[in-house]
Amino acid sequence: MLGIRTLLLRRLPPQTRFPIMKSPKLPPQASDALIRMAWHDRTSFDHIREITGLSEAQVIDHMRRSLKPASFRLWRKRVTGRITKHRKRFKNRNL
Repeated sequence: MLGIRTLLLRRLPPQTRFPIMKSPKLPPQASDALIRMAWHDRTSFDHIREITGLSEAQVIDHMRRSLKPASFRLWRKRVTGRITKHRKRFKNRNL
């Protein structure tokens, strides 16, 4: 079984890493990795986009479909005001 880091960091063309569509259907391992990255405070949406090719809206949609309603609300409340989830805002704050 491949590690999650290996799955995420494979150097494949962006279109083959993850499907780009309105509501992506990811393999279970990739879905779990995406959820972990989204919960992690220091992983920005920009970094998630570089790895998976999914936009912030697509990540939010995936989280909405994958998590229980209460868990999604907790995650959304946590992420909404978090500067570290947006790389540009985080860099500007540290200057």
